Amino acid sequence: MIVMTSSAAPHLLPVFARADIGFERGEGVWLIATNGDRYLDFTSGVAVNALGHAHPALVKALQEQATKLWHMSNLFQSPDGEKLAARLCSESFADFVFFCNSGAEALEGVIKLVRHHHFSKGHPERYRIITFEGAFHGRTLATLAATGSAKYLEGFGPPMDGFDQVPHGDLEAVKKAIGPHTAGILIEPIQGEGGVRSAPSGFLKALRQLCDEKGLLLAFDEVQTGMGRTGDLFAHRRTGVTPDVMSLAKALGGGFPIGAILATADAAAGMGPGSHGSTFGGNPLAIAAANAVLDVMLKPGFFDHVQKMSLLLKQKLASVIDRHPDVVSEVRGEGLLIGIKAVVPSGDLVAALRNEKLLTVGAGDNVVRFLPPLIVTEAEIEDSVVRLERACTALSGNKRAAS
Repeated sequence: MIVMTSSAAPHLLPVFARADIGFERGEGVWLIATNGDRYLDFTSGVAVNALGHAHPALVKALQEQATKLWHMSNLFQSPDGEKLAARLCSESFADFVFFCNSGAEALEGVIKLVRHHHFSKGHPERYRIITFEGAFHGRTLATLAATGSAKYLEGFGPPMDGFDQVPHGDLEAVKKAIGPHTAGILIEPIQGEGGVRSAPSGFLKALRQLCDEKGLLLAFDEVQTGMGRTGDLFAHRRTGVTPDVMSLAKALGGGFPIGAILATADAAAGMGPGSHGSTFGGNPLAIAAANAVLDVMLKPGFFDHVQKMSLLLKQKLASVIDRHPDVVSEVRGEGLLIGIKAVVPSGDLVAALRNEKLLTVGAGDNVVRFLPPLIVTEAEIEDSVVRLERACTALSGNKRAAS
């Protein structure tokens, strides 16, 4: 979904179309390129750097941990990992947490847990999971099958069996897809890569009711929406709908790789020794970073600030749409997961913004995502809108010149 210019990197596998910019350091919401240019970072590493760059609490936590212990294996107890798990459980619906290294790995674990739940209850035939068009769950073979996008699946052989995809927001289609082999439903509270698309009003509650009636597990993919991105620690807390299992990653470590599976005791029934594992999951450095992220996010007023900045950004973006309807047409999203639907090709808008030294990221449905760090200030939001205005003016001029 990330539209960028091509740049040759002779020894890196060419699976990314990298922009012709290299960065050497970051400060808060700013990235400083190797040539000294400063860029306003409203990509946040694709919703990863929730506390910006070089946040002092994260730097301190990692520096201190680096002098103690880097790795010791999950064959032994992890007091700091238990502390982090307890904190995540106290802030959510969960009873248990499993730590891993990425969002895709967390989703792999969610898929395994949903299947194993029914196996442990004496129903091994229940292994299929309902997913939704426009979703993005990762790049492993299982998460690609759950995503269901033909362009991501092409060339990797037959998709892994076990997923039934239905139109996003179509409750009747969900009901028709449920059968004797259905184990659960997997959904993003807001589709990020799919174009910052929210489910219709009442849809998530209806899914919860269906799962309760049919004995299914409801799984939320909060890899992008979790850890404050929508204005609360987890998006499900804003919806009033409680899942049985949830994936986290991206902002959990504030930039340090870590993912997590959160689950109720009932959902995790049967997940005993040997049923799942990870060599690096719960690495002491990652745990230190994630505990530091929680220290910052759970301070009074943090999410009030996110919600205030969200409202300001939406208002400012709406005013740009009023002035440039030939370039942008709609504002979507919650918190600081904001999408602008473009009239011009979204890649053109991303490039024009990059020319103005504002970094954004594309998504499906011709949408450009604005994902600033959650610590963004009012002045920085004002700055971003000025840059957007200039980009829209340039694109409008290009359209007129071409006509």
